[in-house]
Amino acid sequence: MRVYQTNEIKNIALLGSAGSGKTTLAESMLYEAGIIKRRGSVAAKNTVSDYFPVELEYGYSVFPTVFHVEWNSKKLNIIDCPGADDFVGGAITSMNVTDQAVIVINGQYGPEVGTQNCFRYTEKLKKPVIFLVNQLDSDKCDFDNLMNTMREIYGPKCVQIQYPVQTGPDFHEIIDVLIMKKLSWTAEGGAPKREDIPAEEMDRAMELHKALVEAAAENDEALMEKFFESETLTEDEMREGIRKGLITRSIFPVFCVCGQKDMGVQRLMEFLGNVVPFVSEMPKVHNTRGEEVAPDSNGPESLYFFKTGMEPHIGEVSYFKVMSGTVKPGDDLANADRGSKERMGQIYASAGANRIPVDQLNAGDIGCTVKLKDVKTGNTLNAKEVEQRFDFIKYPNSKYSRAVKAVNAADTEKMMAALLKMRQEDPTWVIEQSKELRQTIVHGQGEFHLRTLKWRMENNEKIAVQFDEPKIPYRETITKKAKAEYRHKKQSGGAGQFGEVHLIVEPYAEGMPDPVSYTFNGQEFKMNIKSKEEVDLAWGGKLVFLNSVVGGAIDLRFMPAILKGVMDCMERGPLTGSYARDVRVVVYDGKMHPVDSNELSFTLAARHAFSDAFKNAGPKILEPIYDLEVFVPSDYMGDVMSDLQGRRALIMGMDSEAGYQKLQAKIPLKELANYSISLSSLTGGRASFTTKFSSYELVPNEIQSKLIADHEAEQANEDE
Repeated sequence: MRVYQTNEIKNIALLGSAGSGKTTLAESMLYEAGIIKRRGSVAAKNTVSDYFPVELEYGYSVFPTVFHVEWNSKKLNIIDCPGADDFVGGAITSMNVTDQAVIVINGQYGPEVGTQNCFRYTEKLKKPVIFLVNQLDSDKCDFDNLMNTMREIYGPKCVQIQYPVQTGPDFHEIIDVLIMKKLSWTAEGGAPKREDIPAEEMDRAMELHKALVEAAAENDEALMEKFFESETLTEDEMREGIRKGLITRSIFPVFCVCGQKDMGVQRLMEFLGNVVPFVSEMPKVHNTRGEEVAPDSNGPESLYFFKTGMEPHIGEVSYFKVMSGTVKPGDDLANADRGSKERMGQIYASAGANRIPVDQLNAGDIGCTVKLKDVKTGNTLNAKEVEQRFDFIKYPNSKYSRAVKAVNAADTEKMMAALLKMRQEDPTWVIEQSKELRQTIVHGQGEFHLRTLKWRMENNEKIAVQFDEPKIPYRETITKKAKAEYRHKKQSGGAGQFGEVHLIVEPYAEGMPDPVSYTFNGQEFKMNIKSKEEVDLAWGGKLVFLNSVVGGAIDLRFMPAILKGVMDCMERGPLTGSYARDVRVVVYDGKMHPVDSNELSFTLAARHAFSDAFKNAGPKILEPIYDLEVFVPSDYMGDVMSDLQGRRALIMGMDSEAGYQKLQAKIPLKELANYSISLSSLTGGRASFTTKFSSYELVPNEIQSKLIADHEAEQANEDE
């Protein structure tokens, strides 16, 4: 395989909803380019893209697959991305390391929720977009209606390059208004027969051609002047205008294909090779210092590792993009993230499960290698004296969580190692060992996402695991002031234990003035603040600890022990064992013994006093509330709203966005536990949602009573 220069390389992400036919299309692209000799199929489980055991088991893409084709002396690196929303991490990774998005649309259904999600990410990342209408041989395909829908959603930027003469089982002809030819295929597909456009199609073709010429001319002043003079452009001029329009996202060309029958694929490849911008023409990436890094083959060597694959019999396969410079086998590089040294072994151009050895990859190119010692997803490797780091991939928040544990406790350590290894393959799997909940939590993008993880754990790693609903990280606080005192006294021969603490607790709010006095049952307690300590709690909120002891009733050296006793209770709240927050504690009196008092005595006395005061201070349980955005087709809006109201959600607003309704709400985390499953069931999988932590709010009284009763029952069981 020859070495390609930066201005000969194009990086393309293949995106679309689940079922849009990306994997089948990828087979035809590889076949047309001569990379494979025979096209596989998803049903036969022999495609280049879906080759991992879990993908073969479930029949859908789980990981993005990197492959390349050589076409007209150009190298096209293409990443076939999973379509299911649960595996959006692969699509986001791919969009960040490629320069062109090809969004595949199922001709039966038109733009779906997955299409919308992909398009939103391309907007955010400012990536060029080509739309590809696939499955035109379906009975349900209504191309004209589909185009009307697309123009409603994406506006006049959505410009046709092609249209089918007819759709359905007899589909085999396309009118191409860029080259102004009719393309037709035999049943075998492949190379089209090119003919003049028939008279009955000429009016429609000329109308679309004129619209395409105008759209292309708008992207270049010289082309616009020529268009005004002659009202036409040459084919090459149109390609140049479209290319510039792609870069600025001012045009979204629409192509027609039938990937399964290999119709239209060769023509698509021509367009990708001739028109899509090269790496060298796209905006430059910034490193973590905010500096632009040009894809310059003569620049300092710097590789960004964006994906790790765990393959049977091979181990880790590390995929990278050459951000700058040139990489060769044997290069000695430094890991900017981990401080370790690496020597590059053989480097490859990837073709799914197959790898083609290469002698060199230049800036902008994508490749892979194996058997690196200490490189993780997201790491940067640099040549000597180069200091680059990249951190430009941002993943969405998790939507679905489960507590996971090994069925056999002896497998716990192996399970954790396997989970961390899997996270290298998919960074949207987030592993949390929660000290607060005393559970290992796996966060993901949906039930499907975590089911895949469980299958791999049990079938690939041979570790039986159990999923449970995770506990909710409630918080406890107080709503009024209270006082308490406690004497800890213990005598058991020799030195005893003695400590007595009198304290007051009250709710704390930011900016509160220090107290001057308190009144309880008609008795006033004046405060004389000697010291103040504000503790920013790791779990949110504050503890403010005031020393107001006068007359040496408690020695100053025992104050840290008293604070420790209070903090012990803050970490295990009296109501449910949850973290407590936003409390002010004033120690105003106490007693000590010249011989028997020590730190432990005052820690224990403070624990009891604080717990008693807390329980008398109108204690309340707080629950985490999340901001929720649901993207849903209008037809399902009523069902989704009814479901949310049954989940104690507060609807905050509604809006229309790109053909979908956007519903905004605030919802308790407890009610989100199985929301992804319910939403999919309600909408036939046509809706999606995002969540983000908002705040902690008081739980309703009836729920608080149940939580306390459940905690007391749990404690009783533990004591037995």
